[in-house]
Amino acid sequence: MSDTQTLIENRPPSVAGLFLERVAATPDTEAYRHPVPAASGEGPDDWKSLSWAQAAERVFAIAAGLIELGVQPEQRVALASATRIEWILADLGIMCAGAATTTVYPQTNADESTFILADSGSKVLIAEDATQLAKAVEKRAELPELTHVVVIDPAGVDTAETGDWVLSLAELEQRGAAYLEKNPDLIKERIAGITKDQLATIIYTSGTTGRPKGVRLPHDNWSYLAKAIAATGLLGPEDVQYLWLPLAHVFGKVLTSGHIEIGHVTAVDGRPEKIIEQLPIVQPTYMAAVPRIFEKVYNGVAAKARAGGAAKYKIFQWAAEVAREYAKVTQDNFRRTGTATAPFGLAAKHKVADALVYAKIREAFGGKLRACVSGSAALSPDIGYFFAGAGIHILEGYGLTESSAASFVNPGEAYRTGTVGKPLPGTEVRIADDGEILLRGPGIMEGYHGLPEKTAEVLEADGWFHTGDIGELSPDGYLRITDRKKDLIKTSGGKYIAPSEVEGQFKAVCPYVSNILVHGADRNFCTALIALDEPSILDWAKENGLEGRSYAEVVAAPATVAMVEAYVKELNEGLQRWQTIKKFRLLPRDLDVEHGEITPSLKLKRPVVEREYKHLIDEMYAGSREA
Repeated sequence: MSDTQTLIENRPPSVAGLFLERVAATPDTEAYRHPVPAASGEGPDDWKSLSWAQAAERVFAIAAGLIELGVQPEQRVALASATRIEWILADLGIMCAGAATTTVYPQTNADESTFILADSGSKVLIAEDATQLAKAVEKRAELPELTHVVVIDPAGVDTAETGDWVLSLAELEQRGAAYLEKNPDLIKERIAGITKDQLATIIYTSGTTGRPKGVRLPHDNWSYLAKAIAATGLLGPEDVQYLWLPLAHVFGKVLTSGHIEIGHVTAVDGRPEKIIEQLPIVQPTYMAAVPRIFEKVYNGVAAKARAGGAAKYKIFQWAAEVAREYAKVTQDNFRRTGTATAPFGLAAKHKVADALVYAKIREAFGGKLRACVSGSAALSPDIGYFFAGAGIHILEGYGLTESSAASFVNPGEAYRTGTVGKPLPGTEVRIADDGEILLRGPGIMEGYHGLPEKTAEVLEADGWFHTGDIGELSPDGYLRITDRKKDLIKTSGGKYIAPSEVEGQFKAVCPYVSNILVHGADRNFCTALIALDEPSILDWAKENGLEGRSYAEVVAAPATVAMVEAYVKELNEGLQRWQTIKKFRLLPRDLDVEHGEITPSLKLKRPVVEREYKHLIDEMYAGSREA
């Protein structure tokens, strides 16, 4: 048996157990950093640290507080909050109490929040603030099982009105600490009683139609992934992770498990708008993100270069092509020889481009970044190659809520842009006859909460899970995702098109795009709905005689339509005839989570967008032979 197999197979039954081991091994080592607004209220945030022992003190107090409230093993405690240090401490507290976390995105409206709380049978809700509390208060009559709400930030909460149904997180920790004084072995006993099959988490998928489904993930899923992530060798105890992803999402949550096993530093700040500001301060060596973040950085760099004048933009375009060529050549050479070399002429050009362009991009990421992991959706290979050539190594990975997020990841230096890498140790994969990816292993869910029929549709008796994604395996085990099975477009001419592939290519061509949806199922040509990135397009507007106009006015202007049309033409030149975009419409606003058009992890909800903008789609096909 290999060391990797031993590491994974000899795992404890829970992450709570791993947390105890970590605290015992490195109690005084820095575990977390988190921002605290500057005392003056102005200027950059202060960053505070917690050692593993300090984190454990708070985690155990939260766990004891929940037990004192009557929370029993496997009972659900819901967490409705943005990513922040308290989210992690509360989640660990829930697990150390032997209970199970139900995650709720803070953007979720009152009706859907109520459905999740009721469907999961959550006994306690840990709410971020008065806004999250208000949703539970509004629907209290529909939540008979909910006995308490714990508020992380109680500013604006009137406890005289809410009574003892509501308490602050600080009060919960005080009560827990007092309870622990009388029962000092309480938490260790609870953790010792956790079995690997015991429920740890229910994460509700953001369904594109109908109610979301609760994915039941036992303790063993997280314990396995903690060990499997460590076994990849991608991270070590000296690393600094910048964690901003929504922890209500499975991708964000799995990072907390790997962190506990490896013991590196995690800097936690869930405000996406602060990323650019905080990266030079935190100087992370590692960061996980979704493709939209890399697209925004790429588009921002391109737009800035364009605004600097024709000469500057020409240098950027040249450097971008050099980066892509350099990345392709070095990756190909590494695959063949084990050394990432480039011919002298290309290496010389790359050195010049590095001084002019790439070094500034690396500096914007903090200057110490070794690697990024990208997941949740496909990253355009052109954007991936650009960053690879610029020295920002993006390792694409793959997984689903139903597989606890991490099933595949690219292996360090041997990463291949355009693939999601190889399966994590202990995970099996096979490709079905129709191209669907099937997975089996310790990371696969127990099933959907209260939905045995839905579970049976995707989970076979022998453990194989049907992902719904289409993919191809290389002879040496690298997986390439081609599309969602249900998203593949079949034109009326019988040709199959992977819309995400076309959409990804357009994002690499047009620096002003935010979201794009390609439509063409059962039609005789493809069309697109395009939303532009507001800051980028308003900057462009200033340079093109449209200054002072609103976003909606700018996207409606003939000059904007003509500019985007030129990019669509450029896209089409690289596509097969049946893939080309014959017509497009610019949307009057960007797609967003609030309107339900994208998920909180920034994935497109196609049916919602197509329903919302059906009039624009119909308009594009009006007068064609099929209309």
